Amino acid sequence: MTHMTAAEIRQAFLDFFRSKGHEIVPSAPIVLKNDPTLLFTNAGMNQFKDYFLGNKTAPWKRVADTQKCLRVSGKHNDLEEVGVDTYHHTMFEMLGNWSFGDYFKKEAIEWSWELLTEVYKIPKDRLYATVFEGDASENIPASTIALAKWKELIAEDHIVFGNKKDNFWEMGETGPCGPCTEIHVDCRPDSERALIPGRDLVNKDHPQVIEIWNNVFIQFNRKKDRSLEPLPATHVDTGMGLERLVRVLQGKSSNYDTDIFSGTISKVADITGKKYDGSDTKEAVAFRVLADHIRAIAFTIADGQLPSNTGAGYVIRRILRRAVRYYYTYLDYQQPLLHQLMPGLAKQFEYVFPELQQQIDFVTKVVHKEEEDFLRTIDKGLKRIDTLIKDNQGSVIPGKEVFELYDTYGFPVDLTTLIASEQGLKVDEEAFKAEMQKQKDRAKAASKVDAEDWVVLSENGPVKFVGYTELESTTEVLRYRKVKAKGKEGYQVVLKETPFYAESGGQVGDRGWIDFDGNTVEVIDTKKENDLIIQFTEQLPDEIPTTVKATVNSDLRAKTTVHHSVTHLLHAALRNILGTHVAQKGSLVNEHYLRFDFSHIAKVTDEEIAQIEAIVNNKIRENVPVVIKELPKEEALKLGAMALFGEKYGDVVRVVIMDPNYSVELCGGTHVGRTGELGFFKITSEAAVAAGVRRVEAVSGKAAADFVQDELKQLKTIKEQFKNPKDLVKAIEAVQQESADLKKKLEHLENRMLVGIRNELLKKDEIINGITFIGDIVEVSSADALKKLCFDMKNNLNDYVIVLAANIGGKPAVAIGIADTVVAAKQFDAGKWIKELVAPIVKGGGGGQKNLATAGGQDASNLPKLIELIKQQL
Repeated sequence: MTHMTAAEIRQAFLDFFRSKGHEIVPSAPIVLKNDPTLLFTNAGMNQFKDYFLGNKTAPWKRVADTQKCLRVSGKHNDLEEVGVDTYHHTMFEMLGNWSFGDYFKKEAIEWSWELLTEVYKIPKDRLYATVFEGDASENIPASTIALAKWKELIAEDHIVFGNKKDNFWEMGETGPCGPCTEIHVDCRPDSERALIPGRDLVNKDHPQVIEIWNNVFIQFNRKKDRSLEPLPATHVDTGMGLERLVRVLQGKSSNYDTDIFSGTISKVADITGKKYDGSDTKEAVAFRVLADHIRAIAFTIADGQLPSNTGAGYVIRRILRRAVRYYYTYLDYQQPLLHQLMPGLAKQFEYVFPELQQQIDFVTKVVHKEEEDFLRTIDKGLKRIDTLIKDNQGSVIPGKEVFELYDTYGFPVDLTTLIASEQGLKVDEEAFKAEMQKQKDRAKAASKVDAEDWVVLSENGPVKFVGYTELESTTEVLRYRKVKAKGKEGYQVVLKETPFYAESGGQVGDRGWIDFDGNTVEVIDTKKENDLIIQFTEQLPDEIPTTVKATVNSDLRAKTTVHHSVTHLLHAALRNILGTHVAQKGSLVNEHYLRFDFSHIAKVTDEEIAQIEAIVNNKIRENVPVVIKELPKEEALKLGAMALFGEKYGDVVRVVIMDPNYSVELCGGTHVGRTGELGFFKITSEAAVAAGVRRVEAVSGKAAADFVQDELKQLKTIKEQFKNPKDLVKAIEAVQQESADLKKKLEHLENRMLVGIRNELLKKDEIINGITFIGDIVEVSSADALKKLCFDMKNNLNDYVIVLAANIGGKPAVAIGIADTVVAAKQFDAGKWIKELVAPIVKGGGGGQKNLATAGGQDASNLPKLIELIKQQL
């Protein structure tokens, strides 16, 4: 339909709405902060939630943007479908235009139509509009205004009525909601359109009759009791997926054939020597998986989310491992590939999402390291699969084992199924799904927060934070609600003016007290929900007075403030000593210590740590004034202020300056007045936390003095233990050498002792059903000695089963050895016996091979019983 590139199509959208009086705003980070309901930005409206909820006043009445979004789970998407079809994605761009209490249905529909038909030149006869038909059960009327407007623009047979499922949008179980009108496009050839009208295929999952734009009209608030109440102001929330739009305008049948993905696909072809043919083969699916997944991986890392084993980091690791698994298995490429795609991707998006280009080296290193680690894991997983295949010859591989492969090694069930089918085996997929559901239920139960509706006492918002200058405030309660999470009940309270700092930027939330007219309640935490400051308490009085007194715990605040201010000095010192590539990748600041994660590939040496400490302590002794200014963002950046990747900043920012030539940062945290208040600074540890990311922990102020005092006490105690030698290091080295010599002697004596025990055991053999059985409780010093004893006895026996147990310091240890001939003839399995028979008796666990396995536990009282139990198996 057009020769426009994806970049030109995106720009045309933004230019169009700029011409309609919209402010063009940048995308929010793809990684969400301060929203307990979401891990990632999954819709364009996420960054505007506070405006819809009434928690904050929008600085503009009209806004347009393109938003990075990520959907990988829940009702929106299934990761395993991405790449299999041609239109599901993990990361995608959502083009949106927004009205906050300004224009409504009429203008939104008119402008949608104008852009699609006059700017993008989509033929009008290919477009269909859906309109909400109403819902009598909830007494929601039909969208008559939207219907009337569409009748002015489009033929009536191109208007389709939709029910609540298709044409009523809700933010969640509660909150703002309203009817929507969708625009669908029929991309089929004329010959097919002549046979079946497009209206008959709208919302029927036809791959070429697709929704292209959704206009949501937010006019209700959904309460916890499921009732609806009208909002005081109405809003427009629209979304149009760029990937689909480009596919339609470029006349492609697949999103992956557009120039959004074609460059990445070509690069994969160059690297692997394979050719993409757009088919449904596993090889073609692999191309699509890589082209999609690399975007989600790259931009989430650039926005500050590193791969990990929990939460949002685990989602990214899963996406990355799925991509590795596809190129490893289906493109026969068995070395890191994804990191090679990074330069081209960064270049493609440098003008719309420049954060990737700005961090290209760091993101590439993280991805490369993750790939290397998982490729090694794949080898381990394949070995584990080989064992499962051998153990289940001619049968079905248990779903629990398949889930363990998925959970531990990152092996999706389809890969395990493929490998199993090649060996003539099946996978118990139902049992796997059951295990998967159990995990989801556990995760849901752990994260579920059940909140009642807010009890609104006053609409005198928005909330004002006064805690930079005041630690006490006489104020009023705007709203409160009861919540239940992880089995505990508590309350959330919103104050009109609050001195409590809400957890943000690594600094923990304030604690303190709220005095409800003589009834004092402890505030145990303060957090942000979007931009709403919420105080958490375990109880509330029955009656809430008109005014309350809020008081921050000043001692905790002061100690936390010290650690936040010294973090800025530390950041600057790290860049000074290690290089300007150092960038903050995470932090924690509380009253006890600070933790600072930063981009750096090598271990920080002891010499570098000493230099960093010296720089920070020099700045402390200089007693530099801490200057805090509020400036326009662009002016602050011209001053050289460092902004954190993944943070969303407003037009006016708070700048913290500790010597204009040393440390200038954007920061919303609390700070000391002069650096001299920090007293002293000491780094307590340094370690790696992820690929290309190091972590230091440190203390300052009283915490630093306490740390040094504790270290000196320990040193004094150690000296006393060594009788106060002149050279403590030499004294320790001498003791270490003496210890090593004694260990060698002990090992020699123990080996001689084991020979004696072995000879005594060989005299206790029994013949049961043609098998030599030896079972006994022995005295050894370690579980390793028991295993060694069991292993050594095989040289003196044929067709044997050995069961040895020991009580080692009150804890049981067990070893079972079985001759290979017996394993083959009788199908005995030492590992299985350990897990099924021994572990329950010793209240522990263990495992091993079929011919040798061990266990440990907590209960050593029934060792004779377990020996007899194994004997009965013969």
